[in-house]
Amino acid sequence: MIILEYMQAHWVEWLFAVITGLAGLGYRNVSARLKIEQERNTAIAEGVQSLLRESIVENYNKYTDRGYCPIYAKESIKKVYTAYHKLNGNDVATELYHKLLAMPEEPKERED
Repeated sequence: MIILEYMQAHWVEWLFAVITGLAGLGYRNVSARLKIEQERNTAIAEGVQSLLRESIVENYNKYTDRGYCPIYAKESIKKVYTAYHKLNGNDVATELYHKLLAMPEEPKERED
């Protein structure tokens, strides 16, 4: 009987204790899921960065063999490089990007 009277007198404290416990469990669950999502996002960003780097290198090789880089290709490469750079890419691809932009836009005329 004394326990019931105590619980009736202090029900607000009990309610907050239960709510606090549930909030703590919820926080742990959300925190664990957030960590997993952050790891996934990092892996996806690194994968996309690698694909963009590969595209820059591939375009560099292609247009170096041709000896020129058309204006439409340069515009496309600029977009690829912008995305690559936003993903913190900044290595050999940066140098190749600048070399591509410096290339002539039309083939040299042949002297026959």
